[in-house]
Amino acid sequence: MSRDENTGPSPRTTGRTGTDGRDPGPDASPGGGVERGGIGSGPGRALVAVYGLFALAAGARAAVQIATRFQEAPIAYTLSAFAAAVYILLTVALARGARRTALWAAGIELAGVLLIGTADLIDPAAFPDETVWSGYGRGYGFIPLVLPLVGLYWLLRKRR
Repeated sequence: MSRDENTGPSPRTTGRTGTDGRDPGPDASPGGGVERGGIGSGPGRALVAVYGLFALAAGARAAVQIATRFQEAPIAYTLSAFAAAVYILLTVALARGARRTALWAAGIELAGVLLIGTADLIDPAAFPDETVWSGYGRGYGFIPLVLPLVGLYWLLRKRR
């Protein structure tokens, strides 16, 4: 039996090889992104869409707050801008299949929601205006609390 019969199509016939020298198959993509089986496929596409929406919402809110009344609550508005940056990073990482980056960003997001949410409950005066993560995301229907849990579950479940 020849090598081609044991391993499927020869790399010479497809022009691509995996890390083990064999053809990775028709569904493989370099980043494991939105093609079938990647972290950005199936339900992962919904995560990309939700994170994209949150990036837009948090970013627009932070931009308006920083531009119009930054002096009223600089920490809160800076934290909202940071949340938007995390959401942008997660959107791009999920869409491109960058699992490690997405895991780190989802962990940072969860830590931020828990820390800011708890700090807001302990000392409400510390945040004169709400951030995206205030009250564990109360202003956004607690989605900021649930979303990193869903994201982490998806990323860890799909691990190869």
